[in-house]
Amino acid sequence: MKFIAIAMVFVMTFGGLMVAAGFEAGSHLIVSAILPALPAEMMIIFGVACCAFVISNPLDVVKQTMSYFKCLKQPSAHDKQSYVDLLSLLFTIFKMARTKGWLSLEQHIEQPHESELFGQFRRVKNNHHALTFLCDYLRIISLGNDSPHEIEALMDEEIETITHHEEHPGHAMQTMADGLPALGIVAAVLGIIKTMASIDQPPAILGKMIGSALVGTFLGVWLSYGFAAPFAGAMLSRAHTEIMYYRCIKAGIIAFLNGAAPQVAVEFSRKLLPHDVQPSFLELEEKLNELPAIGG
Repeated sequence: MKFIAIAMVFVMTFGGLMVAAGFEAGSHLIVSAILPALPAEMMIIFGVACCAFVISNPLDVVKQTMSYFKCLKQPSAHDKQSYVDLLSLLFTIFKMARTKGWLSLEQHIEQPHESELFGQFRRVKNNHHALTFLCDYLRIISLGNDSPHEIEALMDEEIETITHHEEHPGHAMQTMADGLPALGIVAAVLGIIKTMASIDQPPAILGKMIGSALVGTFLGVWLSYGFAAPFAGAMLSRAHTEIMYYRCIKAGIIAFLNGAAPQVAVEFSRKLLPHDVQPSFLELEEKLNELPAIGG
């Protein structure tokens, strides 16, 4: 859907030009004025913007931003089935802790990637950072600190740190978007300087040179509001769906520490989820009833 929208940005922009100027005149403008100026203007505007992006951000943020372009294909970091697996895992953990004690989880949380328990829920097991987050708090609880208020405060601090980390690519892209119109003006000014150096040329040539210079202003604004800013919004939206996964884990653990039964605790997590990825009560109950027996 997003790729169709990207294509429509081109269609609506240049289609609108043809409607306004007429098909023949619009086509002539694109071929004679915009396309010839495009390589130089793109080099100045987009090239400088990319260099500024690298200068202003650490290398890990640059790499993370590149990876976040997957938001165009997968707007949400987790689908409904991912949350069904997570809620099922939380239920299994809570049930084991209730019946056998927290120490029964030690062998699983120390080596989660080799654990038979986590192996039943591969979507969670393959999410390295979330799995580490979960196991770290299960380890703290198993060591004797099961105060819900202390655990919740610590979780809130860590989720805030994760939020800052996950939102950084979107904010960095938005900063780039904010700078593109100004860089478009820089390209236009350079074009005007070039034009003024050729002031002895006939009006027809000067007009063409001024038109080419103004392509820079057009590109700066167009790239900013047509591409960079929407990309930044899509990245932030995906980041929020990533953070929701951690909030789901937190809600279940805190509810269980406050004395809720395993199925009630996972219901606290389920109700936190957005409707597009939230399994229904009956869907989740059916999945929980199909879970295999708990291993030791």
